[in-house]
Amino acid sequence: MYRTHYCGILRRKHIGAQVTVCGWVLTRRDMGGIIFVDVHDREGTLQAVFDLSLVDADSFAAAERLRNQSVVRITGEVRLRDESTYNPSIPTGEVELAATCMEVLSVAEALPFSLTDDEPVREELRLQYRYLDLRRPKMYDTLRFRARLQHEAEMLLDEQGFLQVETPILCKSTPEGARDYLVPSRVHPGTFYALPQSPQLFKQLLMVGGIDKYYQIARCFRDEDLRADRQPEFTQVDMERSFVTQEDMLAFLKDLFTTLFERVMGRPLELPFKRLTWQEAMDCYGNDKPDLRFDLPIVDVSEAVAQSSFGVFTDALKHGGVVRCINVKGGGETFTRTVIEQLTLFAQKLGAKGMAWILYKADGEINSILPKYFTPESWAALETAAGAEKGDFILFCADQLEVTRRVLSGVRVRCGELMGLIDHSQFQFALVTDFPMFEYKKDENRYAAMHHPFTMPYEEDIDLMQDDATKPQVRSQAYDVVLNGVELGSGSVRIHRPDVQSKVFSALGFSKEEARDRFGFLLGAFRYGTPPHAGFAFGLDRLCMLLTGASSLREVIAFPKIKDASCPMTGAPDFVDPKQLEELKLGVNVAEEMKREHQEQVSRETVRSTALLSMLTLSASDEKAMDKDFLGIVDFAGELAALDKQAPQTPRIRNQKSVNVRPDEPGESFPLTRVLMNAQTVSGPYITVPKTFE
Repeated sequence: MYRTHYCGILRRKHIGAQVTVCGWVLTRRDMGGIIFVDVHDREGTLQAVFDLSLVDADSFAAAERLRNQSVVRITGEVRLRDESTYNPSIPTGEVELAATCMEVLSVAEALPFSLTDDEPVREELRLQYRYLDLRRPKMYDTLRFRARLQHEAEMLLDEQGFLQVETPILCKSTPEGARDYLVPSRVHPGTFYALPQSPQLFKQLLMVGGIDKYYQIARCFRDEDLRADRQPEFTQVDMERSFVTQEDMLAFLKDLFTTLFERVMGRPLELPFKRLTWQEAMDCYGNDKPDLRFDLPIVDVSEAVAQSSFGVFTDALKHGGVVRCINVKGGGETFTRTVIEQLTLFAQKLGAKGMAWILYKADGEINSILPKYFTPESWAALETAAGAEKGDFILFCADQLEVTRRVLSGVRVRCGELMGLIDHSQFQFALVTDFPMFEYKKDENRYAAMHHPFTMPYEEDIDLMQDDATKPQVRSQAYDVVLNGVELGSGSVRIHRPDVQSKVFSALGFSKEEARDRFGFLLGAFRYGTPPHAGFAFGLDRLCMLLTGASSLREVIAFPKIKDASCPMTGAPDFVDPKQLEELKLGVNVAEEMKREHQEQVSRETVRSTALLSMLTLSASDEKAMDKDFLGIVDFAGELAALDKQAPQTPRIRNQKSVNVRPDEPGESFPLTRVLMNAQTVSGPYITVPKTFE
């Protein structure tokens, strides 16, 4: 054993004990005859003291040469610090280790950035050296919290009688939703596995198999655009139950998250969970994952403004749009002209053409362009609909319903931040139910499943699925759990009847052959007795992010990807050896061409960046020429890298013990006339030469 104790666990009760600790050097302070070294491991920091009267000479000499972040092994006696030197900022601040010997296990080079939590470091640099970033106390504490969160979730589900079952990672591609990550098969050339977006079909098959209650800490993969709360690979706590209704599942989820929160956070959760339908969420908050920590609803005033002469409102209504507003109570004094202009720019970035508004002063004075477009009667109707009072600030959006929802949803949150309405220490759960079964994809000119095609519609809506005119009216027994405006997880009652599943596939435009080709194994299983069942899955990464207050998922994942789904530390994804492609029967020539195109793109971007930094203006021909030069350099570098570097070592010349050195003394100085005596033409002390050009 290298050590007997962790650094961070030593306390007063260990005084007098002989211990050995291992860790990384944080700081070294040489006081002349005494050296103080702070050593850190996963449990915390400990001060070690190197006194010449106690430690052996070699160890003291090694302590004098110590570099930060080197790995050391120190043996000594735990003793009480002098009271005047207590360090209350660390748990070990009352004790220190009087070192008797030390071994340097690994010497660290100079670090690319500081590892203290209070010094800001660019995220790109942190992720490039993620193994160093993980040494920061904050990162370790976050990962330890995540591990505890996962453990408690597993314990809760075990206590509820759920059986943990692993499902396959290499699956059949069933494209319906996000894009799959594909894995080529060597044994079956030309065919591909898909990495699972979720264990959806397998957990349903487990219910067919009589497992009754299943859960899994599942790794999932989705090839989609990244955001702060998305990663291409993520972890979810996945579960499924048989013989339950939607209400059964919602009651179970409330109990699950309440207990999980209390166990992990050590404090009760604010109850009750607010519950609203998808339609209510969209109408009142503009999205299906509303932040309910503050009350700032969206109000439809379309009817109230219909009789106005304000063209922005009337044109929107004429073209099938809506007019909606947000009334920020007390905002009349907060929203200055500058703030309003910034808010308008923000709304325009979300898709708004502009933003009309009314500002009520505390004395009742109205600041707005709108009153002149309204009759007294229609103005009164508008104020009543908007709930206008003295001191309010009301802002409007007039456009198509989809645009209006998106704009006011974002503006609502921005107004909440400006008014200080959001309590960031609060955790507000919400349940959203009754999602539409289908949503129309304009770019694909078809209907798609809003959740997935295995969600059970309400019984009374089943007959509405076959007609495009009534398809938008079909409600699904789907439900989401939302926390502080973030979708934590989704679930639904599943289809267990083959006839309903076939109708859903037909409504999605699948022929019988397509349905059988994609999902034949599932439809086949349904023929042999399928219990009613429902399930749910929540993102472990997202929950950890919210509970720790992290700014993104990257802060709670050990080795995350960045925005373009790449890993700056390992360089993944990367090109592979052509031999691997040959084994997989994939086009080597195509792969080589893609690699060349990639190099050309990289070099072209390098050319443009260099030109920008140099403040040069390059034509297209200049870029092409420099691009070619860059590629030549890259190719030459590759040739150099391929050279045999195992050449015989060059013999070293011994230094001569005695070397005759000429004394540095001034020599003979020649007169100017002698220096210039052979010059063709002389003018004073200068040589003249013929003109080169006129």
